[in-house]
Amino acid sequence: MVEQIVAEPGRSVARAAASSGSRPRRLREIEGDAQERWRVPLGEFSRVLGGGVVPGSLVLIGGDPGIGKSTLLLQVASALARDVGRVLYVSGEESERQIKMRAQRLVPVGDNGSNLPEDLFLLTETDLQAILGHVEQVAPRVLVIDSIQTAYLPELTSSAGSVSQVRECAARLQALAKSSGIAVFLIGHVTKEGAIAGPRVLEHIVDTVLYLEGDRYQSFRLLRAVKNRFGATAEVGVFEMQSAGMIEVPNPSEAFLAERVLHAPGSAIAVTMEGTRPLLVELQGLTSASTFGNPRRTPNGVDLYRLLLVTAVLARRVGMHLADQDIFVNVVAVPQAAARVREAAQLGFARILLPRTVRQEEAWPKGIQVIAVRSLREAIERALGEPAGESAGA
Repeated sequence: MVEQIVAEPGRSVARAAASSGSRPRRLREIEGDAQERWRVPLGEFSRVLGGGVVPGSLVLIGGDPGIGKSTLLLQVASALARDVGRVLYVSGEESERQIKMRAQRLVPVGDNGSNLPEDLFLLTETDLQAILGHVEQVAPRVLVIDSIQTAYLPELTSSAGSVSQVRECAARLQALAKSSGIAVFLIGHVTKEGAIAGPRVLEHIVDTVLYLEGDRYQSFRLLRAVKNRFGATAEVGVFEMQSAGMIEVPNPSEAFLAERVLHAPGSAIAVTMEGTRPLLVELQGLTSASTFGNPRRTPNGVDLYRLLLVTAVLARRVGMHLADQDIFVNVVAVPQAAARVREAAQLGFARILLPRTVRQEEAWPKGIQVIAVRSLREAIERALGEPAGESAGA
């Protein structure tokens, strides 16, 4: 049996164009404001998008597990539900109760946490056909899919998360966004190599690709735009992960330099560029005579090969003798002071040494004596200068 494709008799190219329903239009006759955007109260998020959410756009947000993608999108969904209209949040990985518990502990933007937004709808579903049916019933202005790797189409035989499923689901959601004007946000998993899991074509289908970066054990997060059809591709937003959710950091340089002691030896300020945004960070350097035959080069927060390059230049061009020195370079950031104090209090410590720049927290445990210091020398003096027999924690 041999399959043969028989073309429709008499169907010309002109007739095909006429029957499609599409027609060429003059660009100047097309209606639409180029500046039409929905502002998000999270200023860092709006700036990375290019000034706000564009109706009918398809936005992909990727990042490592536990980095805060779902938390950030739930905050954005809550804010848009208050200011724009109905928002449908679809989750294929968590139950309704889990999402409700996370939403209650977040700080809703503009509402002081008093009530959850009336127009925020929640759906736990992975069948994309069923999801599209609910979208037609709810008629939201914003749709969030968490995540695209859990959605599937029943007519495809492959499993959810496969190349064909991810590509076809993204294409269906793209058609929905362009035809209805619904802004669609997709959360995507990241592979070990740091790329969005699934086909590379997924990044070509969407309008905007954002990456949420950072160490999951630290508090600061960077939201980076690597593709944006409606704005610059080099924008970076800075957030701090706290117990109340993602808190935007409008002046990250001030936060990064908060612990710096003036005129301290081995300390320098470096201006780095994250996209188009300059950031000031403190770098600490230390050399120590090596007791081994092979001196160590230990960077924290700095690229190792960059450190080796700088060391070679200093030795060759400046004449510094570093061949027998251990070199340590560190980027300063001491996050989550309140959490550290609470944990120390639970273990029975009564005195805590903290940097002087850490702000006093009203939620600190009672009975804790917080000692503010500005340098390591002052911390040692305050810790060892108390009468013997008292417990001390640092």
